[in-house]
Amino acid sequence: MKFGPVPVGEALGAILAHGVRAGEQRLRKGRVLAAPDIETLKAAGVAEIVAARLEADDVPEDEAAARLARACAGANVRVGAAFTGRANLYAERRGIAVIDAAAIAAIDAVDESITVATLQRFSRVEPGAMLATVKVIPFAAPRAALVRAEAIPGGEAVRVAPFVPHRIGLISTAFGDTRSALLDKNRAALDARVVALGSAIAFERRVPHRPAELAAAISEMKARGADPILVFGASAITDRRDVIPAAIEQAGGRILRFGMPVDPGNLLLLGEIDGAAVVGLPGCARSPKLNGFDFILWRLLADLPASAEEIAAMGVGGLLAEIATRPQPRDAPLAEAPRAPRIAAVVLAAGLSSRMASNKLLAPLDGKPLLRHAVEAAVASAAEPVIVVTGKDAEAARAALDGLSVRFVHNPDFAGGLSTSLKAGIAAVPEDCDGAMILLGDMPGVSSALIDRLIAAFSPEDARAICVATHAGKRGNPVLWARRFFADIAALTGDVGARHLVAVHEELVREVEAGDDAPLADIDTAEALAAYRSRRS
Repeated sequence: MKFGPVPVGEALGAILAHGVRAGEQRLRKGRVLAAPDIETLKAAGVAEIVAARLEADDVPEDEAAARLARACAGANVRVGAAFTGRANLYAERRGIAVIDAAAIAAIDAVDESITVATLQRFSRVEPGAMLATVKVIPFAAPRAALVRAEAIPGGEAVRVAPFVPHRIGLISTAFGDTRSALLDKNRAALDARVVALGSAIAFERRVPHRPAELAAAISEMKARGADPILVFGASAITDRRDVIPAAIEQAGGRILRFGMPVDPGNLLLLGEIDGAAVVGLPGCARSPKLNGFDFILWRLLADLPASAEEIAAMGVGGLLAEIATRPQPRDAPLAEAPRAPRIAAVVLAAGLSSRMASNKLLAPLDGKPLLRHAVEAAVASAAEPVIVVTGKDAEAARAALDGLSVRFVHNPDFAGGLSTSLKAGIAAVPEDCDGAMILLGDMPGVSSALIDRLIAAFSPEDARAICVATHAGKRGNPVLWARRFFADIAALTGDVGARHLVAVHEELVREVEAGDDAPLADIDTAEALAAYRSRRS
């Protein structure tokens, strides 16, 4: 890759290395300079810029990041669209993040231009949680280095082991003066844990805190198919010869590990009987706060190994407790794990088609209604839900989208102009969405890949709160709006869209080059439709 100062007159096709102010316009870092950009720079009196030019042995940053992310992604992982050399990996299932630490370290050692960062191994994740990010540091990666890095992970470097429903057995031991209310409280704490992971306590026994009675209860639980079997003792385990480990062995099981390098949770015991795990619980298991028992429970309910070796490796990161001689990290709420932005797609399909003799959105194109092209792209993208705003010919529009997973919102005021449909669509966006992608039903060239790239660009905390699809320096549609602008959109009136808000908030706008004219190609007339058909034939 060539990098350095370049005369503006020779910069066509170069990648801008640093943002440049050209009059009223700011050209951002990473922009591939087109002819209009060169003219803008010249008009502003800019004579020289710092730019990069790729060479034959370079792989562009987005392509390189996407390739390596796909190579790392294993089961239950979705790869996000690449943007500015970054491609993120997201969880598709609730479960445990399984990270091949050796593979990640080997990839990161290949070349300084290629980096992969992940969550801690065996983190608990929800759908949409960010598991890893692949970042190409410069504007391109050396092709040979990328090929070496791709060969390392084998498609399993980052995966999610989903939680699987288990029928759990719970045995509580008691002394003569043990109150049943305490055992009820212990049960409630465990119920809350396992239900959140998709399992349930199917069997429960309460027995005296003696080896013989406990051994019989363990055998009974195993015979009934309980796995794992949790034992909540009336007294903490203090030795391998104590009541709970002795009962496990008396029932025909064996002890795998007593004690774990996690605080709280030190006094956990792990055993097994005929393939079923038996866990002697530490006292902290009755607390709702994170503790060592959670680390074991997560693995067991995700059908991952919970061995003596696995427990021994938990010491790094195992300090969870607050004690008088050190700060109290668990008093503060845990930060929310990074996740994919939740973006709804709003497809506007309520127009009057006043420039055509019939409803243009129902006109055939490649064997299906024009509207269906735009909606299918939205459904195939990472946006969810897909909301279709209908107006004129609402029932026909619904029929045109038969079989697609969409939500319909009818705009009874569609004759009042574009703003009424925008407001109807925005009002239907769920509260948990971070933003909304506004698409026009008469733009059949917009692809799911472009929608995903707009979502990948979206990052309000990095001043990317409005993401606009462009081509050759011209802005078009779709446009992705952060939730903070919903109130402004709701205040619109008349036959206008929200385009003026882009100008007002220029500092929060990020342009995303489509690579073709899809963002600019809407179909308003019969002639435009005929021309579009001829281009595709």
